[in-house]
Amino acid sequence: MTLPRRALLSSLLGGAAVAAVPGLAARAQSWEDAAPFGREWASMKWRRGVENQRIADLGDGTFLNPIVSGDHPDPSILKDGDDYYMTFSSFESVPGLHIWHSRDLVNWRPLTAALTKNIGSVWAPELCKHEGRYFIYIPARFPEYRSNYVIWADHIEGPWSEPVDLKLPSHIDPGHIVGEDGKRYLFLHRGDRVQLSDDGLSTVGEVEHVYSPRRFPTEWVVEGFGQEGPKVMRRGEYFYMITALGGTAGPPTGHMVIAARSKSIDGPWEDCPHNPIVRTTSAAEKWWSRGHATLVEGPDGSWWMVYHGYENAYWTLGRQTLLDPIEWTDDGWFRAKGGDLSRPIPKPRGGEAVVPGMALSDDFSTDKFGIQWSFYSAGPDEASRLSRRDGAMILKGKGTAPSDGSPLTFVCGDLAYEMEVEIEIDAGVTAGLILFYDKALYAGLGFDQTRFVTHQYGIERGRPGHSHGRRVFLRLTNAYNIVTLHTSGDGVTWTKFDRQMEVSGYNNNVRGGFMMLRPGLYAVGQGEARFRNFRYRAL
Repeated sequence: MTLPRRALLSSLLGGAAVAAVPGLAARAQSWEDAAPFGREWASMKWRRGVENQRIADLGDGTFLNPIVSGDHPDPSILKDGDDYYMTFSSFESVPGLHIWHSRDLVNWRPLTAALTKNIGSVWAPELCKHEGRYFIYIPARFPEYRSNYVIWADHIEGPWSEPVDLKLPSHIDPGHIVGEDGKRYLFLHRGDRVQLSDDGLSTVGEVEHVYSPRRFPTEWVVEGFGQEGPKVMRRGEYFYMITALGGTAGPPTGHMVIAARSKSIDGPWEDCPHNPIVRTTSAAEKWWSRGHATLVEGPDGSWWMVYHGYENAYWTLGRQTLLDPIEWTDDGWFRAKGGDLSRPIPKPRGGEAVVPGMALSDDFSTDKFGIQWSFYSAGPDEASRLSRRDGAMILKGKGTAPSDGSPLTFVCGDLAYEMEVEIEIDAGVTAGLILFYDKALYAGLGFDQTRFVTHQYGIERGRPGHSHGRRVFLRLTNAYNIVTLHTSGDGVTWTKFDRQMEVSGYNNNVRGGFMMLRPGLYAVGQGEARFRNFRYRAL
């Protein structure tokens, strides 16, 4: 029996290709029409920057959160004179611990990646400065070994030192503070603390328990108790400890910010009567799971909290960085003033706006490895897979699929975007465009010299043939969690690929891991893939 070509393609793609229905009225369908969630926030309008990316500064003296969009969780912020620096959890991405710079708390631009060695999944770092030297304290974990590390630099741009193991295997979320005794300490999750040596590169004595917060009502809908993320600061006669409770994901109403204070680094710690300072109380709010906060003084002397949250309907973007104004009360406590952060907020006065963000398109004429591109789960010599030559980025194949191929990915923060690239492969290589959560959950399209390969749910599925040979142009559009693919043999005439996907479930609450669905490139097999003219544009 001879099957028509379209029926054969449908079979190869698992039934995705179907014949057009005669007489069905044609109707234009927008990306917004197809969006599965989030329509109630369609009226929110961000200002647009390079490549039409959304930016927080609205240009009229106000800003609209997030201040750093996309996956920038567990923000640790440092005020250093007139400058502000911030870094975030980078998990399995290497290089990681990207440091961003601002002078007004609203406009942020990446400077460098401080960590170039894979020490495991990097969680909730602490960026601080002590006696003229910069430090980052880093919890990191491999399946077989966990600890906390420190790296240091005399200049924020680096070079940063090799990681020093602090031999703290049972704790995460370090927060640095100098006590009234002049000694340095790390506060840790679960209300624990350890003293540091004067140079900050080792611990002194044993870990001790110093703080147990009041329990919130058992009726609250949360992920768990989850006492974590302690950030300690000194203001006036008090030390203030800002702590996260409720779990960092799970139910949108879970995460929260609480505060306690003490006149001594040794306690006793008094819980704030206004707790929780911040909490998402309804899934109808714009920002979910808000927590893991640090207090910071603005350029005009006003005070703010920086913390993370998931965007309503867009867990796939990971936890994004939010800025919330606070006010100090007469009793020496503070309150948050921003509410659910879905409306424009007056900017801090003073400061200077740096050009925010960066272009994500790459013609590969300069090296953006570490600033934009990072490997997932990098091996010790992973960077040797990457080179640039004759206007192309060359990526050596690794593994048999994206699951074991350490793809090259980046963070973006737009609700809708498209990317396209020209790819030329050696025989024996498969390469393509991908949206990558982790080794078990990804989506996209690749090709070898005779066949396409679709990636869906972290599985290699359909393998229809193509006639383009070893050079193919690919376009991937992710519009409000609907993925559409196009292919071309010349980069001029494009054909829509006969498989679309809905990817809103590619997130932490399905898979775990606390990451985002990152755009990226991959090459697997024996040989090289050459990528040219990578283009990104927000829609």
